[in-house]
Amino acid sequence: MKKIILTLVAALGLAAGSALAAGGGIPLDKAPVKTNDLASLQNGAKVFVNYCLNCHSAAFMRFNRLKDIGLTDQQVKDNLLFTTDKVGETMKAAIDPKQAKAWFGANPPDLTVIARSRAGAGGSGADYLYTYLRTYYRDETKPTGWNNLVFPNVGMPHVLWELQGDRRPVFEEHESHGHKTQVFKGWEQVRPGLMTPLQYDQTVGDLVNYMQWMAEPAQNTRKRVGVWVLIFLGVFTVIAWRLNAAFWKDVK
Repeated sequence: MKKIILTLVAALGLAAGSALAAGGGIPLDKAPVKTNDLASLQNGAKVFVNYCLNCHSAAFMRFNRLKDIGLTDQQVKDNLLFTTDKVGETMKAAIDPKQAKAWFGANPPDLTVIARSRAGAGGSGADYLYTYLRTYYRDETKPTGWNNLVFPNVGMPHVLWELQGDRRPVFEEHESHGHKTQVFKGWEQVRPGLMTPLQYDQTVGDLVNYMQWMAEPAQNTRKRVGVWVLIFLGVFTVIAWRLNAAFWKDVK
């Protein structure tokens, strides 16, 4: 029995180590997700259309669904329709798929449900995206000139670099069990961006917030309905219990 328990513990340890390695060896930061914050969602939609929709599609999301976050059809037409001229169309990438494959080695993935598909043991999909978009750094050895701590050797360039600027990761060398490892300690700003670090984090937070909402636009309604269903079931359980007691009170 002890051997089985030790084997399970070792397996869990290896799985956790693999998950951390897959995440670039750094813990994920908690994303400030508030899918009921309309201002954040609207700003996130703007950032998504301006920076993400050039290469990535969101083929299961229609532009007119943005009315759910407080935008009118006219606002969508005036500010967000760059890849089509109809608000009823889906969010398709502006780039030609053949060009994308030639430039990046593969077609950029669809982002409609990326915030759900990236969930793992280290955190939610929103946590993954929030950390990923904030851990790019300049790496001249890569074809795109960029690398990422969460996704090492990533094929996607840092599309938000003008906002964040250039940064360099700072590592410290630690020795454990005779092996030297590089431990990430923080960032050194090489060149400032158009935003301060706090402003950039807030912008990425809005973008991730929108992507979390886009993955399931009805999630807030689902949660509200779920609460009322639980309340109803609780009240009905009490009523059914009292009725059962009344029906059987004379049965000995």
